[in-house]
Amino acid sequence: MHCSRIGLEMSHESQHGKWTLSSSDDDDSSPSTSNHSPLLFDSPPPDQHTPTNTNFHNKPSNLDPAKQEPDPPVTPVPSHLIGSVARQAVQASLLKPAKSESTQSSTSPAGKRKKGDDSISGWALSDSEEDDGGDEEKAKGQSSERKDPPPRGDTPRPKPKKVKVEERPPSPHGRTYYIDEPDDFFETSLPPVNDNYRFYLNKVTGLDKKYNMGALHIKEILSPLFGTLKESAQFNYCFDIAWMVQQYPPEFRDKPILIVHGDKREAKARLLQQAQAYPHIRFCQAKLDIAFGTHHTKMMLLWYEEGFRVVILTSNMIRADWYQKTQGLWMSPLFPPLPEGSPETAGESPTHFKRDLLEYLRAYRSVELADWIQRIGKHDLSETRVYLIGSTPGRYLGSDMEKWGHLRLRKLLHEHTRPIPDDEKWPVIGQFSSIGSMGLDKTKWLQGEFQCTLTTLGKSSLRQDAPMHLVYPSVDDVRTSLEGYPAGGSLPYSIQTAQKQLWLHSYFHRWQAETTGRSQAMPHIKTYMRASPDFTQLAWFLVTSANLSKAAWGALERNNSQVMVRSYELGILYLPSAFNMSTFPVQKDVFPATHSSTLFPVPFDLPPKRYSSEDQPWVWNIPYTKAPDTHGNVWVPS
Repeated sequence: MHCSRIGLEMSHESQHGKWTLSSSDDDDSSPSTSNHSPLLFDSPPPDQHTPTNTNFHNKPSNLDPAKQEPDPPVTPVPSHLIGSVARQAVQASLLKPAKSESTQSSTSPAGKRKKGDDSISGWALSDSEEDDGGDEEKAKGQSSERKDPPPRGDTPRPKPKKVKVEERPPSPHGRTYYIDEPDDFFETSLPPVNDNYRFYLNKVTGLDKKYNMGALHIKEILSPLFGTLKESAQFNYCFDIAWMVQQYPPEFRDKPILIVHGDKREAKARLLQQAQAYPHIRFCQAKLDIAFGTHHTKMMLLWYEEGFRVVILTSNMIRADWYQKTQGLWMSPLFPPLPEGSPETAGESPTHFKRDLLEYLRAYRSVELADWIQRIGKHDLSETRVYLIGSTPGRYLGSDMEKWGHLRLRKLLHEHTRPIPDDEKWPVIGQFSSIGSMGLDKTKWLQGEFQCTLTTLGKSSLRQDAPMHLVYPSVDDVRTSLEGYPAGGSLPYSIQTAQKQLWLHSYFHRWQAETTGRSQAMPHIKTYMRASPDFTQLAWFLVTSANLSKAAWGALERNNSQVMVRSYELGILYLPSAFNMSTFPVQKDVFPATHSSTLFPVPFDLPPKRYSSEDQPWVWNIPYTKAPDTHGNVWVPS
């Protein structure tokens, strides 16, 4: 099914403002920047590719983004100070959140607030590369000034000019939002383990205890319950180093840590400054040679006296991500050392997990990872029954096109699944926390590339007509969440991107997770799957750091002869064939998890609930003042 391109003029009006789209704003054929009207700011916005800070503010602003005027003239601020000026303005406003006139009540979860807690950790603008930072049109707008790397194997081109790194705002919660977890929140012995799939959700503060039985907190992952730690590596996008160190138990707190990050210049300087008090921490800076790429992978490498373990997850290393959000992780078995003198190829799994993990690490081209590569080579990873799906920045040709991103997923689905009768009735489901720019209509990337990948089953023909359900929180989902509107700070879908792809919103479904007790814990997890028409079986399941964007998954170029990937991402693919099954039966009630099961614990409700005519997708940089959130606040960008 291929649709011819047509010019559109679309508008959408609701209580949250009128969005207007003109076809000239999103022309994949021309390298022009988007010409949307800017939002008004109370302080000079950072001159970066991501939107300025979204937060509580007492000063109302125009609810109609399409009718707003350009910014008034401001006194120029030196570029190296712009981020800190904005940050200071935001921090000041966060300490006085705007209360709705209709209610002053607050419905914080039960528990005792921590006295004297004035920490402000880095806030998860966490996946902000997927909003305008990952906007493909803006990337094209700067392409004439940049020389991106050639496809792998070509003659190297001149080193690209560096781009400005965004300022990350402080926590949207303010200083006293967090409460102490109850005494029985953390496990003192091995928690109930799902040995079959080794897929876990994080613990969420404020939920009934049964919904945390079998879930894992970072303190438990790093505890002696799972091994006697000797050294670790933390791959991530956002770090609060002081908080991260405190999650290690006292006996492991001075063990060597390697932090793998993608920060540059001012952001890198701030990260290094955070670590000054911790001499056991070293750094590895991931190379980001393509504009607007990010180091978005989230992984732990844990080396024990007893062996080695890998954890691939969706959480940043900041407290907000482990507090009241829905996150997911895969924890490997404990991999034992191989006999002395064994080759690196020994200890391989049927899914080639060891080979693929080492290839991913080598793609960093970093001397700081050499010890880890050598160390992993000396361990037996043969127990692994999942597949690794990574993204690494670059332009890839030939067989290299299938190494990364959605073409890697397509290759694995082609080789390790089988066609299903009436598969056109089996819907594909994507669930994510951020959305990039995908073009004027669905044929440009979502259907033309991504849906072809998600509907691959064995050697059957690629389908574009299977149902597609996209799960993304609505405004009301965010408003009524445990965190209230600040939860939307980790859902950075911008008005600038949203108003250019209103066609996408017909795919949207609500975030509802009664099966895991997490309907009010907004998702930072990202999952993709293929379900049976009655939603009781899965053909496959993927948990990953990759949001819905071309930057994360890759996009075909040059008449489909090469693929371009901007960011580092990492995920785990579950295929029934690796578990000697034909499909995965869906588990209806995930918690309390008390024993291993062949039922698969999907983190949200199936079937997903389609948006009503009144529902709107959460957009983080427009105001919401008509109704207060669970803490009595309204949301006004500034």
